[in-house]
Amino acid sequence: MSFRKENLDLVLVPAGLMIMFVYHLILFYRYLHRPHTTVIGFENNDKEAWVERVLKADKDDISNALTVIGSNTSAATYLCSICLTLSSLIGAWLGNSSNNFFQSSLIYGDTRQSTMSMKYIGLLTCFLLAFSCFVQSARHFVHANYLITTPNCEVSVESVKIAVIRGGDFWSLGLRSLYFALNLLLWFFGPIPMFVSSIVMVFILHYLDTNTKPLHPHPYPTTQKVSARSNRRDLSVQY
Repeated sequence: MSFRKENLDLVLVPAGLMIMFVYHLILFYRYLHRPHTTVIGFENNDKEAWVERVLKADKDDISNALTVIGSNTSAATYLCSICLTLSSLIGAWLGNSSNNFFQSSLIYGDTRQSTMSMKYIGLLTCFLLAFSCFVQSARHFVHANYLITTPNCEVSVESVKIAVIRGGDFWSLGLRSLYFALNLLLWFFGPIPMFVSSIVMVFILHYLDTNTKPLHPHPYPTTQKVSARSNRRDLSVQY
């Protein structure tokens, strides 16, 4: 029995997806049990300290914090629109059965219509999943905005932390879905580019997701710095 080029999709594509899944499972385990070794845990530590300082700051500092949250919300909304647009384009392309751009004999792999439909559906699923994650990210950032701007109310610091951190976590999940979509996009050019891109992406993500720096303690300012700030404010009021 000879090995045909159509059989490459049955071997390389599941292998590439398995490499990506195993890497993210290991990353998820590290995030839960050793968060200081991941960049996500390192950033969450800074976000928690940022929320604590914001809720104890003056009104001017709170306005700056709202600007930061608003920029994150705008970025999540922008990526939502991009994912939804790409999903619509893929749906329209999938509905066009006469399109045979990726069914050329130059592509070394399975180019049958059933396989092409699986490619489109997989890519569409990744974009829709990324869209859902970015929507949830924007939702949590908006909720954090409401909590910070609640007038005449003592807002719990933990509730604001949860909203901000969950917004960042859904942002990361949306980006991971786009990484999977990139691999599936290269599958249109054959299983070999898809498998190679999976290996290269795992190495790149391991470099980007690994943290070797100690967590910043974020100490509170000393009394001398606080008194100096109060003196500067008193002088500005006098003048």
